Amino acid sequence: MKSIERWDVEDSEFWESEGKQIASRNLWISIPNLLCGFAVWLYWGMIAKMIQKIHFGSGEELFAFLDGSGVPITGDAYRNLLFTLPAVAGLAGATLRIPNSFMIAICGGRNVKFMTTILLIIPAVAAGIALQNPDTPFFTYVMLAALSGVGGGAFASSMSNISFFYPKRMQGLALGLNAGLGNLGVSVMQFLVPWSITFSMFGGMGGEPYVFGSGAAETSLWVQNAALVWVPVMAIFALAAFFGMNNLPQHKCGPTPIAVGRYLWLTILGFGGAAVGIALLLADWGGVPKLLKIFAVLAITVLTTLAFMRFLTPNATKENLKGQFGIFRNKHNWIMTYLYTMTFGSFIGYANAFPKLIDDVFGVIRVDAMGNRLADAIPNPNAIHSAAYIFIGAGVGALIRPVGGWLSDKLGGARVTQWDTVLMILSTIGAGYYVALANNSPTPEDYFYPFLFLFILLFATTGIGNGSTFRMIPMIFSKEQAGPVLGWTSAIAAYGAYLIPKIFGQQIENGTPQYALYGFSVYYASCLGLCWYFYARKNAEIPC
Repeated sequence: MKSIERWDVEDSEFWESEGKQIASRNLWISIPNLLCGFAVWLYWGMIAKMIQKIHFGSGEELFAFLDGSGVPITGDAYRNLLFTLPAVAGLAGATLRIPNSFMIAICGGRNVKFMTTILLIIPAVAAGIALQNPDTPFFTYVMLAALSGVGGGAFASSMSNISFFYPKRMQGLALGLNAGLGNLGVSVMQFLVPWSITFSMFGGMGGEPYVFGSGAAETSLWVQNAALVWVPVMAIFALAAFFGMNNLPQHKCGPTPIAVGRYLWLTILGFGGAAVGIALLLADWGGVPKLLKIFAVLAITVLTTLAFMRFLTPNATKENLKGQFGIFRNKHNWIMTYLYTMTFGSFIGYANAFPKLIDDVFGVIRVDAMGNRLADAIPNPNAIHSAAYIFIGAGVGALIRPVGGWLSDKLGGARVTQWDTVLMILSTIGAGYYVALANNSPTPEDYFYPFLFLFILLFATTGIGNGSTFRMIPMIFSKEQAGPVLGWTSAIAAYGAYLIPKIFGQQIENGTPQYALYGFSVYYASCLGLCWYFYARKNAEIPC
């Protein structure tokens, strides 16, 4: 790809003669790379769902993981354990967004997109191999889930990169396409994976299927295809990024080997912070309440990563960080982080947990015909075929995101966020109500469709709120602070992909999955109060 010597998209003559074509090419190569990043980041929710299905569906109890003392983990404790995989991927992906916020300026857009996709091929190949062996240790999957976090971190660098290619008057549409279609990777993955595991996609190279059940109910699943199917796709898009995308002259990235070295160093720092969090998550904290542990792990991970970024980065990045750290003295940075986590954090967290949540609530029976609690959940013979519905919620949430921005342009971001939050509260309470009914019924499938409707509504509200809160930030902050605030809030909000699966897993083990949803509704109510007081009420501090 020819080097670009001049880049000035605010010059209309340059834009029409050269800039538009180059920008469009970079955008349309960036989108599928980001889509694959989201897919590989969040396919661990689907993989955990399939591991669990094979484990409970086989008389041999395949994928039988052991606790620290060598005793097999069973029942709801096993279901909770498997939520650890999407949670670890979520924790790593959110943590990697922090260094990704600074990569483009010193590594170059083409170099970052190419290397990101190349790095994602590694855990995809490794997961495909590991899943062929039911005796693969659980910790191996934990490490591979962490490596998949590269796809979650890619959002921050991808959005930063595309913003340089378009004039300010066109950035809204370009960034909306990049973010919205990139987020759609979650839905595409949830639609593609259930199909890909039903046949021998790679012949002898893809390994043998898992066969379980008997007679007419016998099932063969090539669960390894859930990871392997992305390898050839990413190889194509990585080559497209290398040969079709550009580094810009504004980015002092230097020769490609040096830029790649910087990229790898920043990625290692992000993984260092994530490793601290994952180690703490897997450690036994004695009598510390498990919910407190979940949040403490998040806080320690963020602080560790910020410390690594502050003291172990190149001098140019350190100077950049010093200025950007000024946002932490602005209270509205913390308020908007809290609100943005409600929207994007909920979207990405629910998307990560939804596949297994359906199976854990509606795919098992926990009470007998008299309503008495069973000693352990048993498979529901009338369970809903969840693969037909899993992808809808994330797809709706991603596609409706631009509507939130459009409504905010017409009505104001705070007003849209306020009423959207009301709907989030109501739909979350409603979904929790039907989860409670299913959890205490010998026929939980009776409550699936109202639950599904409310959860899709919940996904839609997260998408609209994502657009409206995103729109509020440049209205609240100065031009100098808006960029760093957007980067920070998007990084912290991504921890929803860690928090929500872990909280659901813990409550499922406790036998009260509805409590997770009720707890989220309380959080949303606090967001409603903050939004109204600071931004939406008459005489608000910053009407927007």
